[in-house]
Amino acid sequence: MFAFVPAASQAVNQFRRMVNLQETESGIGPVDLFPSPHPLTPPLSAEDEAAWLRLLRSRRVGVATFFRLMTEHGTAQAALQALPEVAAAAGVKDYQLCPLAVVEDELKRGRFAGARLVAWGASDYPAALMDIPDAPPLLWTMGDTQLLQKPMVALVGARNASSLGTRMARKLAADLADAGFVVVSGLARGVDTAAHSAALEHGTTAAVLAGGVDVIYPTENTVLAEEIARQGIRISEQPMGLSPIARHFPRRNRIISGLARAVVVVEAAAKSGTLITARNALDQGRDVLAVPGHPFDARASGCNMLIRDGAALIRGANDVIEVIGAAQDTAAAPQATTD
Repeated sequence: MFAFVPAASQAVNQFRRMVNLQETESGIGPVDLFPSPHPLTPPLSAEDEAAWLRLLRSRRVGVATFFRLMTEHGTAQAALQALPEVAAAAGVKDYQLCPLAVVEDELKRGRFAGARLVAWGASDYPAALMDIPDAPPLLWTMGDTQLLQKPMVALVGARNASSLGTRMARKLAADLADAGFVVVSGLARGVDTAAHSAALEHGTTAAVLAGGVDVIYPTENTVLAEEIARQGIRISEQPMGLSPIARHFPRRNRIISGLARAVVVVEAAAKSGTLITARNALDQGRDVLAVPGHPFDARASGCNMLIRDGAALIRGANDVIEVIGAAQDTAAAPQATTD
């Protein structure tokens, strides 16, 4: 990321974040005392969309830098023009933008795969994700984008789940789908696979991928992923064709929790990626719920720790609904209230 914000501007931004946090915690809601001179609007043309993608794919431009550049320059085209100078001011020599050919190739891959690009602020962008501070500016989607506006519950857990864990995941997913929720998970082995499969039998599901939306990992879930694209939706912020590596999974996890009204941890060890999702959920103001397990089972130790620390104990879908409300009541309120 570029450290190009002047000290005075950094102080203003820090103060703004502090004020907004205090207002949010007081229940009043965030108040922007320093409104942006360039309100961010989603791409209105194919040219705008390509410029957004090129800016986001340029070297050393992450989510925070993307939004900062857009706020300061108003459009992606203007931000791209300014970026080499910004990089030079930050001490980066001979900075090169993402080649236009790379962007055109990614857009071509998306069209070939039948994927659709959804931009932050657009009517089909998930309203729940716009609550989180590091929302992806762009999402590749395959499936029914209308599902992104429906209330979701995340079911996450161990890849090496026990037979009881997978049975519980299937039961929760089936009952939550019957109750009108979209079940969201990460298409991994174990709990994720069980949750997606059962949700498809009773309703629908959303799968957030760590790699490109067209790259199925693990490959054993290829048929399931194809069914999700037909009956539900697959989502990724990564470039088309990208194979996932370890650092992509925590980034994926914050999208899973950001989409959901609540995160239910079905089975998780004390040190696991599932607990990263739970921490993301807490940071995002989502409810964290957990299914208890036997104290001697290491695969349940993370769930038991969460319950010890205040997570609601879940025995079935009714317990989830008791905490977050019915699907029709949560559709307009994706963010949890805090005590």
